[in-house]
Amino acid sequence: MAASSSSAPGRLETVRRFVNTRDVEAGTDAIATPAGLAGWLRDAGILDAQTEATPAQVRQAGTLREALRDCLAANHSGAAMPPGTVAALNQAAERARVTLSITADRGWVARPRAAGVDGALGTLVTIVADAMTARTWSRLKVCVNDDCRWAFYDQSRARTGKWCSMRVCGNRAKQQSWRTRQDPGTP
Repeated sequence: MAASSSSAPGRLETVRRFVNTRDVEAGTDAIATPAGLAGWLRDAGILDAQTEATPAQVRQAGTLREALRDCLAANHSGAAMPPGTVAALNQAAERARVTLSITADRGWVARPRAAGVDGALGTLVTIVADAMTARTWSRLKVCVNDDCRWAFYDQSRARTGKWCSMRVCGNRAKQQSWRTRQDPGTP
């Protein structure tokens, strides 16, 4: 799906790409190993070259990623984030020791004080917080096709995008709907 998905603006693209490290349809996971996680975080520019990841951090990253995926699913309806999702985001922020700094222009900046993988995962959480403040967060969604679940940025004017790609998942849904109308006994 990567070639057909819509990129998110600015740093929010890093969060979209992080969610897409697990390709549900293909059954692959780019961060399933310590080397995979550290490599992905380095490539994203949020982890230094010397830091390695641990198996525990791989589990934490996977939990954060799936919590973010649940958040993106909730963005379709504007529903509240599930409690477990909120807990996972807050735990990542705590491990990263995220702090707020007030700026001279009456703004604020959230930054992780922790180094290493915890700090890198905390950076992802601060990007989410920034996107919520900038009101771009609600446009980041996951495909409603349960076999896909690819993260995409909803570029539609009405903010009603459902699929990562109209050409692929949207077309599949329309074909299934057509088949159901033609033969109501077919699932």
